[in-house]
Amino acid sequence: MKGNHFEGVIPTSFKQLRGLQILDVSRNNLSGQIPRFLAELPFLQNLNLSFNMFDGEVPDKGVFRNVSGFSIVGNNKLCGGIKALQLPACPTKVLKEKKLTFTPRVIALVATLSGVLLLVCLLAILYQTRRSRQQASSTLAFQNQFLQLSYRELFQATNGFSAANLIGKGGYGSVYKGFLNCSEQIVAVKVLNLHEDGANKSFVAECEALKNIRHRNLVKIITSCSTIDFRGNDFKALVFDFMENGSLESWLHSSLLEQKEPKKLNFVQRLNIAIDVASLWIIFTIIVK
Repeated sequence: MKGNHFEGVIPTSFKQLRGLQILDVSRNNLSGQIPRFLAELPFLQNLNLSFNMFDGEVPDKGVFRNVSGFSIVGNNKLCGGIKALQLPACPTKVLKEKKLTFTPRVIALVATLSGVLLLVCLLAILYQTRRSRQQASSTLAFQNQFLQLSYRELFQATNGFSAANLIGKGGYGSVYKGFLNCSEQIVAVKVLNLHEDGANKSFVAECEALKNIRHRNLVKIITSCSTIDFRGNDFKALVFDFMENGSLESWLHSSLLEQKEPKKLNFVQRLNIAIDVASLWIIFTIIVK
């Protein structure tokens, strides 16, 4: 079929010619891409497509794997194929973006989602604003609720933190008995030993816990003090309502050598104390975390 001035593309009906062995369509005006079904014809051994106007990628399977089995001379717009052809690489195919068609249903869905998103944003802003106001008001109420005491006032209330006023000592500090002139109140002042590791963290944890909880087995906190002493050193203290009758330790471990009439607690009282201490420990752990 060579030299017959054929035009257009090779018809797809050729793929039905499963027994085709030789095809010569050279020297025509055929155009378009070389059909890939030619590479799938099992018995095709000789294919001549020379001097046409084919363009695009040359297949690399079937008859196109053997450079002596086909000819594409005179088709200057071809690319790709096996390396022996030394044709330029085909350009990367870029998929054309499909134009979006906005149906009334799509428009309604987009508008609804946009409205819901806007509503959620507004609710989040209102919630954050209300929460900020509540936090500010609670902070102001906290500041107004507790006394504002200076280092000088605590120093005077405890006679200079004298040993005579010392009523207890713990891992992170010492507790002194004091008398506040401003409120004519007897208090217990817990002075943190900031040289101990974890004292600052303990102070912050106690402040956070005691300002948020009230319990019948907890000594009422009056205020806290975080400032510097007369020497310019950091000073932190917690001021509690003073309770008579000594500490829990003195009741649990009373000694005849310390007092004439030893304090006595029966088994039920001791059990209740253990339960209350465990409950308070759980509360403190939850709040601090």
